Amino acid sequence: MSDCPKCPPVGAPAWLATFADLMSLLMCFFILLLSMASMDVVKFKKVADSLKEAFGVQREIQVEQIPMGTSVIEQHFSPGQIQQTPLEEIRQSTEEEKEQIDTPEDMDIAKQKVIEATLKEIADEAEKIKQKLNAEIEQGLVTVETNGFRIVIRINEKGSFSSASAVLKPGFEPVMDKITESVMESKGKVIVAGHTDDIPIKTVMYRSNWELSSSRAVTVAQYILEKQHIDPHRFLIEGHADTHPLLPNDSPQNRAVNRRVEIVLARDEAFLNDRNQAVETLQMDATPDIKP
Repeated sequence: MSDCPKCPPVGAPAWLATFADLMSLLMCFFILLLSMASMDVVKFKKVADSLKEAFGVQREIQVEQIPMGTSVIEQHFSPGQIQQTPLEEIRQSTEEEKEQIDTPEDMDIAKQKVIEATLKEIADEAEKIKQKLNAEIEQGLVTVETNGFRIVIRINEKGSFSSASAVLKPGFEPVMDKITESVMESKGKVIVAGHTDDIPIKTVMYRSNWELSSSRAVTVAQYILEKQHIDPHRFLIEGHADTHPLLPNDSPQNRAVNRRVEIVLARDEAFLNDRNQAVETLQMDATPDIKP
């Protein structure tokens, strides 16, 4: 049977293949424009990090000036996104900008400013504690002083503990309440350290001055923790016996001064561990011993 002369040829016409290719190219072109205009910065960074780890991309490139340029799509096209992306917050400029370089001198000045501001804050806090304990200081029950980044609240044996005892005397609770309030309002570590004189002790309760000094420190710390809801992780208990005297143990008066419990509000450790400071790390020599 012969073909019908009036029937069209079998298959698509020749121009249809060219038209389909053109439509495909146009679709790819617009998809490419859309992908460049709405870049996911977070995902792009993750992909770049993965490629860096996989292929060993060089991390740093030594250049005299930072290359800068403008993105035509970023300036003249805003993708239809509801949430703002980090790219939309970036304002690019072709003008040269001065690069601020932190020299060692600038770093030293910044450190000094941070130190001075912190020391002033500690001095103001110590003055408030002195005003709160003014009556007790005049009676010789407590003393308050500063030592670098630390505030030392010293509880004297007078009125606080009986001889060879780690139990607070009746009537000393109001003093401890004021001290507890000051500790609650403070920052940083709370070091409670007990001290004795050089006269040896050996009783049923305490085998040595080490146990006596530690027990007195525990008594003070326990009183503070029971009165207020303070994080116990801030506390550090120390018993020094007669190893850190304030005065030589050569008279009854000096021995009485050495028998004490010190509450040290240590800001140096908190200051060094604080990652929100303007300076990343502050190197300083801080000893745990409190000396006049």
